[in-house]
Amino acid sequence: MLLQDISHIQLFRLGSSVVTVGGVFGALMLVVLFMAASWIIGTALKRIRGRQRLGQGAAALYITEKVLTYGLVVFGLVAGLSSLGIDLSSVAVFAGGLGVGIGLGLQGIIKEFVSGLTLIFDRAIQIGDYVEMHDGTRGVVQEIGPRATRVRNNDNVYLLIPNSKLIENTMINWTRRGETRRIHVPFQVAIGADKEKVRECVIAAARDVPFTLPDTDERRTQVWLVGYGDSALKFELIVWPTLEAVKRPKAMNAAYTWAIDDALRGAGIEIPYPQRDIRLRTFFGEEGEDALEALHLQTKPHAAPITPTPSVNDAVQDTLRPEPEPEPDIEREDARPNRA
Repeated sequence: MLLQDISHIQLFRLGSSVVTVGGVFGALMLVVLFMAASWIIGTALKRIRGRQRLGQGAAALYITEKVLTYGLVVFGLVAGLSSLGIDLSSVAVFAGGLGVGIGLGLQGIIKEFVSGLTLIFDRAIQIGDYVEMHDGTRGVVQEIGPRATRVRNNDNVYLLIPNSKLIENTMINWTRRGETRRIHVPFQVAIGADKEKVRECVIAAARDVPFTLPDTDERRTQVWLVGYGDSALKFELIVWPTLEAVKRPKAMNAAYTWAIDDALRGAGIEIPYPQRDIRLRTFFGEEGEDALEALHLQTKPHAAPITPTPSVNDAVQDTLRPEPEPEPDIEREDARPNRA
């Protein structure tokens, strides 16, 4: 009797409707019940989806999961308001004004929510796809939530990307529809190398990599000569790897580069190294052969001494200079003949 009296206590009036304690309690119970049902159904569908392989079935389960969970929550809120005894038609104007206010205040959240629904139903990306954003962010899509999409990169770091960013900006889906992609691996060899030998050894090395797909009529492993560099010929290895290898681009390129380097070294093909010619213009103020001589790299031939040409004044002075007197002929005493 006491509980009935408490449940009939009036709290407030909303138009012609009276809100009681019992109505509020019943509305809360309905909302909690529907939210619990939404959580249970969502968890069960996640487990079923986790046991299935990626494909059309998993994508359909994901859409079903989101529609049911979101729909049950919204239906629970409407049922809760109805259990209060409120005539929803009578508060339509109030609800419209309140909705405009909430929309202006929460326009960012509403924008992301609508973008998430667009991603789910448009199916441009699906759970398990390997995507790349315009800023270079890469990873596997784990979940498309009401506000953001959860992406896990190859370092096992989880990234939260707003749903609107995936719609407004350019995005690359590397594993769209579960198909692999062609990969270009650049490398160089020295100019003068045998091109046929380069192609044969590199193709053989690429086919030995475990995640290289076998050749078909449409997909073949090739080696292209794409240009010239500094003392080098530029090549590209064209290869079709498995889908799982495409999801690990850095490790995949490292494996192919390693195999190419081993193949070139094993075949005796030279890998180009930078070469520079240095020209010494001056060395301590000296140039040309003088600079080489200063570096002891070249011996400079010595010029023959130049005999000065006699001038007119020198000729006159030689004429006026007196001749030296002859020295007397003095015989040495020991040179004279002995006279008896």
